[in-house]
Amino acid sequence: MIINLKYGGQFEVAELIQFIKNSGRDYIIQGQQACSRANHTKPNSLDYWLRNKATSADTKQADNDVIDTLVATGHFKVAKKLHCPDNKTYCKGLKLTK
Repeated sequence: MIINLKYGGQFEVAELIQFIKNSGRDYIIQGQQACSRANHTKPNSLDYWLRNKATSADTKQADNDVIDTLVATGHFKVAKKLHCPDNKTYCKGLKLTK
């Protein structure tokens, strides 16, 4: 299934699932930041990953619309208090359901 990004670009859900599995985790933090890609402080986040797929890499990509669309696929659920691999805090994100 292909998901189109609001500001241009698209990605394949299966590719995101594989990225998460390859990370050794069963989740990915949302990590949205209003900054350029070069200044993003959470390179293991969904926002950062989406910027690599987006037409506009310097625009926040992991907005709630993308989260809702991913949850609607049935492959993800929203989770809170996920351990951020970048700054060791707890963050909102998506957990794999399958």
